[in-house]
Amino acid sequence: MKQPILIVEDEQEIAEVLIAYVTRAGFEVARAASVDEAIRMHAQLRPQLVLLDIGLPGGDGIEVLTAIRRRFETPVIMVSAVQDDITKLSSLRIGADDYVLKPFNPAEVVERIRVVLRRTSRMTGQRTLAVGKLLVELDERLATYRDAEMDRDVHLPLTPAEFAILAHMARQPRRAFSRAELLEAALPDSDAYDRVIDSHLSKLRHKLAAAGCTDLIEAVRGIGYRLCSDVAVKP
Repeated sequence: MKQPILIVEDEQEIAEVLIAYVTRAGFEVARAASVDEAIRMHAQLRPQLVLLDIGLPGGDGIEVLTAIRRRFETPVIMVSAVQDDITKLSSLRIGADDYVLKPFNPAEVVERIRVVLRRTSRMTGQRTLAVGKLLVELDERLATYRDAEMDRDVHLPLTPAEFAILAHMARQPRRAFSRAELLEAALPDSDAYDRVIDSHLSKLRHKLAAAGCTDLIEAVRGIGYRLCSDVAVKP
């Protein structure tokens, strides 16, 4: 079975309409109707995209989105009847890829799915990320910067945890990451406290500053850290 689109919607009528349109568009479909079911099915199915309602039994879609983003980069489109800028901005900050308001045109939702999948498939295919004057080579697990005076590339002496943090942030530029998310990316099997990430970030920022990237990573009050520079891909 191909990776499905996971539709998380508790209202039967809306779920049936979405399932019909998404299936007709050629996708496999699975459905969850609550917070716990959505988190469990995501872990089991590893869907290619999640269409996620915000109002759900047992909590809300923000909880599901947060749980997904702790470990996975699955594209997520939020669906909500709440025309609230705070909710929308919170969803996008946590890592939603798009936001659709109810009532919606099901054909438009399908097109949004296609657009997000096209965009994220290009991103996941990228194996070298350019972050300012840094190059983050994912396969080689190397970070290098261009020394203009010496006209050569210099490797940054990053630990595995430091490289994992930098690579994780580079995949989603300008997004604010919580300490828990960065800890999961750097040390997924660790029982360390979230604040341990501050030590790794401090050392990473010191090494980046030595390479002339003083302001590449900034602290975001009450959240964690953000990558400040635009990210482009080196072909």
